[in-house]
Amino acid sequence: MRTAVYARVSTTRQAQAQTIEQQLDRLRAAAAERGWELEDRHVYRDDGFSGARLGRPGLDRLRDHAALADLDVVLVAAPDRLARNYVHQVLLIEELAGHGCRVEFLDRPMSDDPHDQLLLQIRGAVAEYERTLITERMRRGRHARLRAGTLLPWTRPPFGYRLDPDRPRDAAAVRTEPGEAALVAQLFDWYLQPQATLYQLTTRLAALGAASPTGKPRWTAASVRGILRNPAYAGQALTGRTRPAPARLRKSALQPAGPGITHAPRPEQDWIAVPVPPVVSEEIFAQVQAKLDTNQQGAARNTRHEYLLRALVSCGACRLACTGRQLNPGYRYYLCRGRTDPLRAAEGRRCTARYIPAGQLDDLVWADLCALLTDPAQVTRALTRAQDGAWLPQELQARQAAIRQALGQLDRQQQRLLDAYLAEIIGLPELQRKRHDLDRRHATLTAQQRQLDATAGQRLELQATADGIERFCQTVRAGLATATFEQRRLLTELLIDRVIVTDDQVEIRYVLPTSPKGPHRPFCQLRKDHLGDFRYAEWPPWTSRRSSRNPPAPDQAGPKAAAKDQRPATPSPAKPACRAQQTRR
Repeated sequence: MRTAVYARVSTTRQAQAQTIEQQLDRLRAAAAERGWELEDRHVYRDDGFSGARLGRPGLDRLRDHAALADLDVVLVAAPDRLARNYVHQVLLIEELAGHGCRVEFLDRPMSDDPHDQLLLQIRGAVAEYERTLITERMRRGRHARLRAGTLLPWTRPPFGYRLDPDRPRDAAAVRTEPGEAALVAQLFDWYLQPQATLYQLTTRLAALGAASPTGKPRWTAASVRGILRNPAYAGQALTGRTRPAPARLRKSALQPAGPGITHAPRPEQDWIAVPVPPVVSEEIFAQVQAKLDTNQQGAARNTRHEYLLRALVSCGACRLACTGRQLNPGYRYYLCRGRTDPLRAAEGRRCTARYIPAGQLDDLVWADLCALLTDPAQVTRALTRAQDGAWLPQELQARQAAIRQALGQLDRQQQRLLDAYLAEIIGLPELQRKRHDLDRRHATLTAQQRQLDATAGQRLELQATADGIERFCQTVRAGLATATFEQRRLLTELLIDRVIVTDDQVEIRYVLPTSPKGPHRPFCQLRKDHLGDFRYAEWPPWTSRRSSRNPPAPDQAGPKAAAKDQRPATPSPAKPACRAQQTRR
């Protein structure tokens, strides 16, 4: 009997109290009492993870191994250790049962008897109610203490403040650190000087040799702005100023988009203020806020010159975005932010990418875009290649490979079992018992393989996508030759997701509309792997890469040809396609 055990505690305090070790001791003893063999690699644990969500590392590993038909039974101390939500409990139990693995609880063994199933439902509902009740009571109690001014809203104090180690959340015990508080007050005074900027303050701090709030030798403009914006230095530690909201921006087009959650401001009447020792007066703090607002509104932007690929170019070396810059009249370039970032320079990570001639890159990308729209058969050929399965998502390919590997292992086990029977090493009853077990595992894996093949077939039905691309190209190709800069800019924003420049090579990532409703502007130019956005969740999970010309460096005479290896794109959920992505190099 291939056995696994799972244990979980919700808080780090419970983990430090060794309660999870007590669960594991009980589970190991129960497995030994039943005569089941338990390997160390099948001991799954989650220290300090809430049972209200399914995203737990130990539980994920358990589900992955069960999906490969490696387990027969899983021992858990109680249903609420598996999940606090009854729906999650049923989901996990049915998922494991579908892989030939049953779940047993030590506190109250469950069976298929209706009374046991009813008891499991009642216990799951009680556990969910108990968790909700505890969460609500803690929230209301914390809110009342904040309103009374006795509880600090900080889990970590701001720069310049110290907490009492015995009473870390007591508002009456907070104090200022003299050296850091003096530096904070100096920052406010420096910024109120005429023509002072945040970057000038970072330079003065570097010359002063002061360490940043995180202990690094170099300050960033964001760190200085955070201090100047923090109302705690005026004597008011505020909480409740923001609320979770869907993210609308991303830092870099080539970095993971993250959870897709940001924080939106709340109305001022919802804020809660807790008094703390002030570092600067309220008048100085108000003057600094007014200057910050004025500087932000009057900041010069790179929009006075015509940059066709503005906000669309990224550096392939450091994966950061590129900004437009005009050094001399008539000489416009795209410049990687990693070259001018003072923090990266201080840490020895300055980007060495060369300046990108804006005019040559704009002409190159526009010519390639016109060629693509004039000959949509290029995209059709890319779709045809996708039907061979080479452009399926990496996750789907990995799961298919794992299933094939598991089926191959089962076939070899069946052959070895038959050889052992023919050599009279095992008897017929033993052969029948083990063959039945192998057949059951083989049937489970075969069913999973059929499901994956069906998913792959759905994702590769691309004929309708090719037809939509052809119709869109016919609509826009007529006005390409006479398009103004504004029209070219709009078309570029619509069809190009990103232009990545690495030395003398260019990669153009196209996003072509295929929806019957027509084209629409992408949401914040986000890729299809941005979580939480409904438009990009509908993109088809494939990418094709072709070779394209490259712009010359500033000291080169003309473009050169280059090509790179083909790679699959990032996977996305399988839904009806509304935009098709293609990458050309």
